[in-house]
Amino acid sequence: MLSVMSCFLSVPGRLSRLGRVGVLAGGVSLACLASAHAADSGNNLTLQLLDRVNTLEEQTREMRGQIDQLTNQVQQQNAAMSKQIDDMNFAMQQRGHAAAPAVPASVTAAAGVTPAATPAAARRSPDDLLKAGNDALLQHDYATAQADAQQVLSGPKSAKQVDAQYLMAQSLAGQKQYRQSALAYYDTYNRAPHGQRAPSALLGVAATLVALNDKASACQALDKLSSEFPAPAPRIKAAELVYRKRAKCS
Repeated sequence: MLSVMSCFLSVPGRLSRLGRVGVLAGGVSLACLASAHAADSGNNLTLQLLDRVNTLEEQTREMRGQIDQLTNQVQQQNAAMSKQIDDMNFAMQQRGHAAAPAVPASVTAAAGVTPAATPAAARRSPDDLLKAGNDALLQHDYATAQADAQQVLSGPKSAKQVDAQYLMAQSLAGQKQYRQSALAYYDTYNRAPHGQRAPSALLGVAATLVALNDKASACQALDKLSSEFPAPAPRIKAAELVYRKRAKCS
């Protein structure tokens, strides 16, 4: 527009020099109008380019924001996955006593031991497992006691599994898993209703039910104990009286 105005302003000078030659009816030369149109077109192109640059910059800012969000999400997912892996490793370490550790081939070769012979040497008998489990129970290492008991229960059927079931119930009670412990105690009783562990197992059922505040069921277990074993060992009788009082049995 400024170029067109300059063309009009320059007409008097052009008339004084050129007269009427080359001047249109409006007094503006074609050459001047052409140059003005070209200048205006150039200005419009510059404005379009600037607008395009601004648009691209806005899009770039939006893309950077989206990239930052995706980066944060990936970092959070990686942190959550790392925590899950750590939890799994911790759980496997807690159960590590349930399986013999693998020995590298280089170590066994240096010691003159074949890899095939190593698992057999590391295998423990039910008696060894029960002894280790009861020792762990005395040390309040309930997870190890539970793992040792589970190994015996997972092995061939034998009379030792009654003791292993009783050890399992004790280890669960030590971990305050009273509901599972009550079931394990009752399973001990069912395995050998007239066995040596039966009175202690029924007493364990009552004790865990008291811990669960299920006093009515605890009294039923104590009644079963006194009915089936009217003359138990003194320690069991004394404990029975204690739990009757706690459960407020009639």
